[in-house]
Amino acid sequence: MESKRGWLKQSFGKRLNAIHSWNAWILLLLTVTGIVLSIGAIRGDLGSFRVTIKQLHIYLGVASILLIALYAPMIRKHWHQIRARRNQRANLVFVLALLIGWAGSGVILWQFRNLPPALNNSALFVHDLLTWVGVPYAVYHAISRSRWLKRQQRLDQAAATARPPAEQAVQTPAAASAIAAAPNQAPVATEDATARRTAAQAVITALKESPITRASFLRIAAGLLLVIAIGPAFYRWIKGAFDTGGSTTAEYIATDGNRMLPPPAPLPDSAAVVGGGAQGNFRIYTVTEIPAFSSDTWKFAISGLVDNPSAWNWEEFLKLKRTVQVSDFHCVTGWSVYKCTWEGIPLKQLLAAAGVQAKGKYVKFYSGDKVYTDALSLSQANGDDIMVAVLMDGKPIPQKLGGPVRLIVPQMYAYKSVKWLQGIELIEKEHMGYWEVRGYDNDAWVDRSKA
Repeated sequence: MESKRGWLKQSFGKRLNAIHSWNAWILLLLTVTGIVLSIGAIRGDLGSFRVTIKQLHIYLGVASILLIALYAPMIRKHWHQIRARRNQRANLVFVLALLIGWAGSGVILWQFRNLPPALNNSALFVHDLLTWVGVPYAVYHAISRSRWLKRQQRLDQAAATARPPAEQAVQTPAAASAIAAAPNQAPVATEDATARRTAAQAVITALKESPITRASFLRIAAGLLLVIAIGPAFYRWIKGAFDTGGSTTAEYIATDGNRMLPPPAPLPDSAAVVGGGAQGNFRIYTVTEIPAFSSDTWKFAISGLVDNPSAWNWEEFLKLKRTVQVSDFHCVTGWSVYKCTWEGIPLKQLLAAAGVQAKGKYVKFYSGDKVYTDALSLSQANGDDIMVAVLMDGKPIPQKLGGPVRLIVPQMYAYKSVKWLQGIELIEKEHMGYWEVRGYDNDAWVDRSKA
């Protein structure tokens, strides 16, 4: 109560300045943590610290919402104070829209496990879009309101004030003497000389005046530098965000580093892409460097608590019976790709052929990156839609999307769908996967009612 009274006793201006300062620091920390979380290439390097950063990002987001709530009772008075300042009003509306949009989409992403994937996907788009727009604007705002730039503006104003007005006649001592020496001279001649001097001085004054002040030039320069630095990356992002046809997948296929020969021949449903083609674009996350594979050395094995352990080379693996299914792909970070047409070997088919022993309770999966592992219970692994996939939309899965072979677990978040799959082992005790030991839920169901 005392702290509340102390806050209310402060002047309105001090409270506004305090909220502005707190918001600036929170926005800075949100930006830094958000950028770190968005860089897929360092996910593995961060390890469990990434989960800590994610929690910090959430706490900072909650603090930002509390600041909005603290400012809400002050909005009417603040708006009245700046009623004659159109630019400040526009800035206030824009900033509030940014903060409210960030907060709303952030809450949805925070509670993603309790909300439908489509809503999470939309919230991620809004959150990213506001970040692309809001962070550069905040940087520009900080530069344009910096003390150094304000000092430049004061210097410009002082220089303008010090200049003699263009219309002021400048009378030199010589001119004054001439007028005094000729008192009977016609007034018309004196007025004509004064007019000529005034016109000449106006030209010189105009030449001295810069069409743009130093402060304005620095603001424009800062804005242009931000556009040049961020514009190309923003264009690529917005192009990908609005492209629902999965064009990035075509790029991944064209630049695929895998050399797997012969390529798998798609089944008729796969070649026809019965799902209509993946809708959305994959984001590339990895905990290691993206590996490349060659059919000359590639192997796949199933072993552990099974009666018939087996190993296949590439040509042998392609001879295994495959099926086609259409399913959605959901990432725990909020994005989804819909209606993917996968072709591969049903996992339960491999398990049945291997002959799981009574002690085999869990199925452990090994990635060809030799780092990533994950696991499913035997009952989960026998699901009808769990597949060891070799094709997507009738094309070989490129290395950036986990090819040549990857696990697909459609009803769980994608960290269960192990990329570059090369090994399956039946084990007795539960195994915690790469991300699970670093803080992710072992329960990865998209629909929590299935847990």
